[in-house]
Amino acid sequence: MGTAKKEKVPELQVVRAFAIIGVIAVHSTSSATLQMTESHYYFFYNFLNIFLKFGTSTFIALSAFVLFYNYLDRPLGSSLIKHFYKQRLLYILVPYFVFSLIYFCLQQTSAGAPGMDAGELTRSFFTKLVTGKAYTHLYFVFINAQFYLLFPLFLWLFKRFRGLHSWAVVLGFALQWAFVIANKYYFQVENRGSWVLSYMAYYMLGAALGIYYPKIKQWLIVRKEHASGTRIAVWSLLWLLWLAAGLSHVYIWYETRMNGLLYNSLLYELLYNIYASLSVLVLLQIASVVYHQGRSALGRGLAQLGSVSFGVYLLHPIVLLLYRLFSPQTGTAWLLHLWYAGGFALALTLAWFVVSMAGRYLPYASVFFGPLPKPKRSELRQEARSSAAFPGK
Repeated sequence: MGTAKKEKVPELQVVRAFAIIGVIAVHSTSSATLQMTESHYYFFYNFLNIFLKFGTSTFIALSAFVLFYNYLDRPLGSSLIKHFYKQRLLYILVPYFVFSLIYFCLQQTSAGAPGMDAGELTRSFFTKLVTGKAYTHLYFVFINAQFYLLFPLFLWLFKRFRGLHSWAVVLGFALQWAFVIANKYYFQVENRGSWVLSYMAYYMLGAALGIYYPKIKQWLIVRKEHASGTRIAVWSLLWLLWLAAGLSHVYIWYETRMNGLLYNSLLYELLYNIYASLSVLVLLQIASVVYHQGRSALGRGLAQLGSVSFGVYLLHPIVLLLYRLFSPQTGTAWLLHLWYAGGFALALTLAWFVVSMAGRYLPYASVFFGPLPKPKRSELRQEARSSAAFPGK
């Protein structure tokens, strides 16, 4: 592709770990926000369900970050485009197809599913496949696929007009809000959340971070040697704005869910847009601290989770679906709290374990779970020594 590889950004794996933890926390508390309205701890479930809703937007921003960071300085030609789409097809769209089929079959075999002949089933599946509706969380892959189609155009524009670099974030917010406002007052697009224009602020924020990261990382990464008075002031302002937007978003949703107060839909959109965008920056800062603290066990573990996060994202709803078949038939509060906590813990750990083991032992695991890290040579040598020491096992 004609250019030297850029320096890796290992903190991104930790950010991905935070994002998948947020996604699973939101999904595992979704039923609690409906069923625990009489609980004195409802505010806690509402807080978790809304404040941790930064996962998908963070994944979106990271997708654009990686693409622009890796591709902007490469010569734009047919070989680059072919390489780009080959990678997306093999590691993103094939797993999307596989899991769309899995979730479609699960839904068809669930209790009360209407019977359809083979032709109707096929049409129904492909309709859901091309609209991202095979299961609720798959819309994320669907909108990313839309961005992949647009990416060569954006790449050409950013390479051709370098002045756009400094306007990327403004451009993203303008495109997103033009779509949001037009959809509210002038036309209504079915399932607006399944279309890429609803997320352009996050894509362009990620693009700007990818473009400028070598220059701005000292402002984003929290290290003692970077901690000047000006930077500390900027970091403090960032965190205050992040908390203010996040807690305000939590509050209006609590009022809506508990007291039936309805605000203008644009207020929900605006608070979430600000909070989710700032979350990307805050999570990058937290990740830099976690990753660089002596390469701690926590940092290594989160980095490993981040490296398999796409597979965990695809798989964890199956764990939650099966787990909820065994909901406790009790009104005992502490048992219900434990049950909800158990759903989160099981969805995270079991999906993480399955995807990690598949990456190590399952041939063609990427067909199911996307790109997975290869075992390090030292780990393979250790396994070989163990096998030699215990040949009967």
